[in-house]
Amino acid sequence: MPNTIRLHRVLATTPDKVYRAFLEADAVAKWLPPNGFTCTVHHLEPNVGGTHRMSFRNFTTGHSHSFGGEYLELVPGQKLRYTDKFDDANLPGQMEVTVTLTKVSVGTEVDIVQAGVPDLIPPEACYLGWQESLRNLARLVEPDIQQ
Repeated sequence: MPNTIRLHRVLATTPDKVYRAFLEADAVAKWLPPNGFTCTVHHLEPNVGGTHRMSFRNFTTGHSHSFGGEYLELVPGQKLRYTDKFDDANLPGQMEVTVTLTKVSVGTEVDIVQAGVPDLIPPEACYLGWQESLRNLARLVEPDIQQ
């Protein structure tokens, strides 16, 4: 039975800046891959019905896995909902990711639900990867560099 992962984080920045980090290819490539991986964004069409495709490469082994999906819902500065599906037949099914952004007194509350994670991926490994990615996201969006 596929797993559901739930994450929560508060970032010291605006919802719009976090939203952009999910939809700009160079930003996604910088923050999304967990530590030890690189990311190549092959295609990113950030509109409802648009698609995305990318691959993560394990920097140690050189092995990579690719995945892609479709944007189902985009509400600027508030919500993203999209699908992901691995190309690897050993990781079957389609995942759905919902990202909800809420402005709070110190920045942005980020809630993520990733449903349909294949059984082959241990939930604790998925949580660990997401935690690393969210730390990378914070490093990208929290600095307020005005130049």
